[in-house]
Amino acid sequence: MNPQLFFAFLLVSVSLACTPGVDWAYSISAGLRQRSFVPAVAGLCGGYVIHTLLMAAGLAALLAGVPGLLSWLTVAGAAYLLWLGASTIRSWRGASFSADAGVVHSGNQLRTFLQGVGTSGINPKGLLFFVALVPQFVSPDASLPVPVQSGLLGMTFVVMAGLVYTGVALTSRKLLASRPGAARVVTLTSGIIMVGLGVVLLAEQIIPLVATHI
Repeated sequence: MNPQLFFAFLLVSVSLACTPGVDWAYSISAGLRQRSFVPAVAGLCGGYVIHTLLMAAGLAALLAGVPGLLSWLTVAGAAYLLWLGASTIRSWRGASFSADAGVVHSGNQLRTFLQGVGTSGINPKGLLFFVALVPQFVSPDASLPVPVQSGLLGMTFVVMAGLVYTGVALTSRKLLASRPGAARVVTLTSGIIMVGLGVVLLAEQIIPLVATHI
């Protein structure tokens, strides 16, 4: 793999992971609502691992090229974000962390993990990121096969995202643990961001459809 291309991709990965969005909102929410935010961050990374496997297998480009499929994925992702955001908003009054919060049951951890997978995995924009951006950093002349290079680049992004999201969740906990009022505001804001992104994704699909029938 070309070292210069890899370094450039590393910079891009860090920049994208540091851009606030729904992943940040979910990380912050988990940092405030859960005793351990590790399942949430692991779930977010798990969703991107799925994207990486699809990309390495060549399925991501195929899915993106199927007419109508990406639109349905967008609608499904928007509906999921609306549900997750609404759930976060409903819980905002209890958004505070205490060292005496008790042990989180394994079922709750699994649910948190799966919600994280859904947050990043069902996001069609994540799929497009891997389809449109990663191939630009793959070198056809490198000794490694293209699928292997794609997999390595994808996992590099997963690692960078995991580090950033861990820092986001940990920072939110450290800064807001002793400020229940601020914690509730941040949690409410996180939920609103999720709902807002869900509405935007739906609008991107519905508005062109309505325009064609006017």
